[in-house]
Amino acid sequence: MPVISVPYAFNEEELYVDLRSIVGHSLYLKCEGFNFAGSIKLKAATEMVETAERDGVLTPKSILVESSSGNLGVALSMIAASKGYRFLCVTDARGNLSTRLMMEALGSQVHVIADQEANGGFLGARIEYIRALCASDDRYVWLSQYTNPSNWKAHYRTTAPEIARQFPRLDVLFVGAGTTGTLMGCARYFREWHRPVRIIAVDSVGSVSFGGSPGRRMIPGLGMSMRPPLLDESYVDEVIRVEEADTIRTCHRLARRGFLLGGSTGTVVSGATDWLARHDARELTAVAIGPDLGERYLDTIYHTNWLQDIYGEDVLNSREVPAGSWADADAPVARWRRRLDLQPGDRNGDQHHQLQDRKT
Repeated sequence: MPVISVPYAFNEEELYVDLRSIVGHSLYLKCEGFNFAGSIKLKAATEMVETAERDGVLTPKSILVESSSGNLGVALSMIAASKGYRFLCVTDARGNLSTRLMMEALGSQVHVIADQEANGGFLGARIEYIRALCASDDRYVWLSQYTNPSNWKAHYRTTAPEIARQFPRLDVLFVGAGTTGTLMGCARYFREWHRPVRIIAVDSVGSVSFGGSPGRRMIPGLGMSMRPPLLDESYVDEVIRVEEADTIRTCHRLARRGFLLGGSTGTVVSGATDWLARHDARELTAVAIGPDLGERYLDTIYHTNWLQDIYGEDVLNSREVPAGSWADADAPVARWRRRLDLQPGDRNGDQHHQLQDRKT
């Protein structure tokens, strides 16, 4: 039984779920959400912060700032609270309300970008805001998960070796693509391994990470509105793109078997299931990395009204059990959610609040 004194010291690394009875194919899901941050982002956050400390970039007077759609923001909030740093997360309106409230509960500040940048979407606007903020005050330290090599090195050191120990005869690995830190770390590790492993990147339809036209994406986590600077496609054998409707159906399918998992995990499992169905996978050892759990998606992926408003009433086909509805559009809970939903400038620190005012 582990005994810890700091929250980032604990991370369950050896939990896998055999999904054969649910998806109809041999597929092992590596569950990465069982830590105090609730997602795989704890690994990258810890590596980036500790590297910045070793390099002298991060000091007691520093203010951490990062762009995040949610999970990395929570991980950095937890680490910042434990180490005594101030932290500002710059996110956008697509993020889950529960994630924002969690960051604030941990003592962090949250700034929500409402308007998209012309070419870079919400992500471009978030990055532009952070650059202006850092230029205004040298106390701000931007870890930049999109360009920071510690992002992929975290998974080269931890995630990939963990899988290799458990599955020495691994044939296929399915990895979701966001910043591509997990993807690149695992792909680099298995490129050097004793046997060939097919690396399948799972992306969201509407993401431009691997080319193609940008499109609407409402589920935070995977996908990018610009090419990920960390991405080296020479390490990737194949790319699968998953529609958000298929992500939602997969999440509900897993939930009805007792596994409440997050949107990124649903996307990876959906892509892996589709790939396995199209290939003769009977003799293959296949692993998918599940980045997150489902509690932060209760008011989105697992909420009937949200699903129907965005994807229509048929998003859950007849084979799936409908999502439970715990609030009508006019119910007090819905009004409470609208009242708490953060707008640009709400509940933020004075300096970056004033900076936004000057820019507008």
